[in-house]
Amino acid sequence: MLFHDTAIIFERYARQTLRSRFQIFFGMLMPLLYLLFFGPLLRDLPLGSPADSWQILVPGLLLQLSLFGASFAGFAIIVEKSTGVVERMRVTPVSRSALLLGRVLRDALLFAFQAVLLVLAALLMGLRAPLAGILIGFAFTAVLALSLASLSYALAMRVATPQEFGPVINAVTMPAMLLSGLMLPITLGPGWLDVVSHLTPFRYLVDAVRDAYTGSYATAHMLYGVLVAAGFAAAAVTVGTRVFRRAGA
Repeated sequence: MLFHDTAIIFERYARQTLRSRFQIFFGMLMPLLYLLFFGPLLRDLPLGSPADSWQILVPGLLLQLSLFGASFAGFAIIVEKSTGVVERMRVTPVSRSALLLGRVLRDALLFAFQAVLLVLAALLMGLRAPLAGILIGFAFTAVLALSLASLSYALAMRVATPQEFGPVINAVTMPAMLLSGLMLPITLGPGWLDVVSHLTPFRYLVDAVRDAYTGSYATAHMLYGVLVAAGFAAAAVTVGTRVFRRAGA
């Protein structure tokens, strides 16, 4: 029943997304602008890595896509609570876990699709990366989106208004972006910043995808990235489903 109910919820929200082309294409606007206007600035900089500037920047932009997009996914739940949609779902026999899983699977698929569009644009601008590395990047993007969307929905179930939700998300996403080295390798900074950056899980994901884009798969960065991504996803989905069950939503 869980798989059946999840498929029903996924189909409902997938149809909503397909009817909103603005959500699909404008959701990747900020990473695309970084690609167009920030990427060319990196070409002649010493980045402290054998990878070229596009192999450094594009993996960061893929994860930035999930970081900012999925973190704000909870706004939809706040709107649904205010319009009574959550209450109507509450009285149905659908699994409470499916109400979360259907949503986050839609989000993961959406951001994976946006990641494909972003990589296609990067290829036109000069990105060169192995196909296996690109596919690994898409997988990390989808897993991160699933994780952050789960936590975002859980937070949204706990707050009453967007005014409470927005500042919390901003307070988390901006430091996470800066500390994970999405734009530039964090090793370019001082030693203390490199140490602090290892406290955020996104650092390990960024390093893993950058290795994949250079064709390096059997590395410590890849191992740590996979382990952190899997652990973070398991913890996030567990927290999200627990909140949904307790809230009766």
